[in-house]
Amino acid sequence: MPRLAPSILSADFSRLAEHIEAVERAGVEVLHLDVMDGHFVPNITIGPPVIKSIRAATRLKLDAHLMIENADRFVDEFAAAGADMISVHVEACPHLHRTVTAIKARGCQAGVVLNPSTPLAALDEILGVTDYVLLMSVNPGWGGQSFIPQVKDKIAGLRKRIADARLATMIEVDGGITRENIAQVAAAGADLLVAGSAVFGGPDPQAAAAGLIAALKTAR
Repeated sequence: MPRLAPSILSADFSRLAEHIEAVERAGVEVLHLDVMDGHFVPNITIGPPVIKSIRAATRLKLDAHLMIENADRFVDEFAAAGADMISVHVEACPHLHRTVTAIKARGCQAGVVLNPSTPLAALDEILGVTDYVLLMSVNPGWGGQSFIPQVKDKIAGLRKRIADARLATMIEVDGGITRENIAQVAAAGADLLVAGSAVFGGPDPQAAAAGLIAALKTAR
């Protein structure tokens, strides 16, 4: 069954441990961590020290999405901080195979990320190497944006490519996921769905996460 990965980008950082505990009680298995550097994307968020603190507070799988320049330089730091999954952008990594290989060498699952306007053809030489592909369904940088509808066709196209190649590559989708569209996005082929404001934007993250998980059960 497709899974939910709440993004702490929309959480109240003064209550972060409480919010993480809430989604864990809802049945979440993966926590999404948006890392932004103010250069590759127009926002600055968290780094390895925060991830290290989160690692000490939860046993959830930590999914670090690196929206940063020169990601090669920081793979070791994020792995050492406790990330279980590390994904990097095609658009930001000129030596993508080397970066993916470095992530795997640290014992982490390696992911490759495509922005909404980046075609699936960018995966031609890396799809068989990466553990998962993260398709952005908003333009990265800020939470609370609306899902770009055309990305559903992109998800379905990637699912076909993976099936045709007989790969076990997972598809993750990030951006604009809500209670209203999560089942349709999963039905298009997504395995892991990232939701930020739909989980942490209200007063009860546990109930919100549980509602999204319930909606996912109708997807396939």
